[in-house]
Amino acid sequence: MRFKGLDLNLLVVFDALMETHSVTRAAERIGLTQPATSAALRRIREYFGDDIVVSVGKRMHPTPFAEALHPQIQQTLRGIERAIATPTTFDPATSTRRFRIIGSDYIMVAVLVPLIERFARIAPGVRVEIILPNEHSIAELEAARADLLVTPEAFLSAWHPSEILFAEEQVVVGWAENPVFAQGITEEDFYAAGHVTVQFGADRTPAFADSTLSRMGRDRQVEVTVGSFASAPWFIEGTARLAVLHERLVRQIARRFNLAWAPMPFAFPRMNEMIQFHEARAGDPGLVWLREQMRDVAAQSG
Repeated sequence: MRFKGLDLNLLVVFDALMETHSVTRAAERIGLTQPATSAALRRIREYFGDDIVVSVGKRMHPTPFAEALHPQIQQTLRGIERAIATPTTFDPATSTRRFRIIGSDYIMVAVLVPLIERFARIAPGVRVEIILPNEHSIAELEAARADLLVTPEAFLSAWHPSEILFAEEQVVVGWAENPVFAQGITEEDFYAAGHVTVQFGADRTPAFADSTLSRMGRDRQVEVTVGSFASAPWFIEGTARLAVLHERLVRQIARRFNLAWAPMPFAFPRMNEMIQFHEARAGDPGLVWLREQMRDVAAQSG
């Protein structure tokens, strides 16, 4: 099929070349021979009047024109892929569908572990791939490389629909033998202690509690910063350090570590944990079912 003189199949070749930076690997990805892929590249170059990719050493590098064009082509192709891949019905008892969910290790413990235990009974063929959040999470959702993004409300994309999964309290966590818990932790105790904080990805995005505390204007003594919630207890147990973590997570990790927790010693907002999905897939029966299951599991674990 041609659109304004362009064979639309060439867009698939273009995308593969931009992703792999190699004619050989692009050919393998799309199931063409290397000569056929090279011929397609020549046609792409002729149509756009640009080299598209150029050889530098042993690798091919995109031209500035190709880099600017690629996101638009990629978004178009992913939109088509979503449109033709979305099933009209979904039967969890027989489905072998794989869902990709972006969520922190906290979400794994609070929702996804019991969710997958449930799937073993009601949807044994369904598979779940869990991806830790990073600075590319929104782009992964946008490009249909993820089905759902589970994140606090403050980190949602403005362009796609979302719905609340649950609301969560934040609590102060420390070693069970720390005397501040026996006597009742105060605001002064909180700020006098050393703290463990959590940040995600290469951009070092702080967790909800830590970003909220930083906006409150009073400095803490941050002694350790970790890249996941599951890492925090290792730097708390046996020390005087504190951390502010999600109550659901703390209830689980306290079974494995000698920890105590208490309410925040000053007013602190609850966190709205949200599910976000691509607007084009809002009616996907499988994703509608998945979101319903996640909300039900979250309600039971609250």
